[in-house]
Amino acid sequence: MNQPFIITAVILFVLAFLIGVKKQTWILSGFNQKRVKDQDKLAKLVGGYNLFIGIAMLIAAFIDHPNTEILFPIMIVGYVILLGYVNTRMVE
Repeated sequence: MNQPFIITAVILFVLAFLIGVKKQTWILSGFNQKRVKDQDKLAKLVGGYNLFIGIAMLIAAFIDHPNTEILFPIMIVGYVILLGYVNTRMVE
C-alpha cells in the first residue's frame, strides 16, 4: 500500500466534490473562472477530471508495480491540457 497515492487520492476526491458538486470554482487557480461563460461546464469538467485521477491514484495505491509513479506526471500534464482547453475554448 502506497500512502502518498492514498493521500493524493483523498485530496483529489475532496476537490472533485467541492468543484464538481458544490460548484466552488473559486478554488481553481489559473483557469480564468471569472471569464468562463459556462460555470457549470467548467465545474463538471474539472470535477470529473479530479474524480477520474483520484480513482486512478487509489487503484495505483494498492497495485505493487514499479511504474505507478508515472501517474503524477500524467496528472500534471492532464491539468495543463485541461487548463489550455478552458482558457482557449471556454472564455469570453
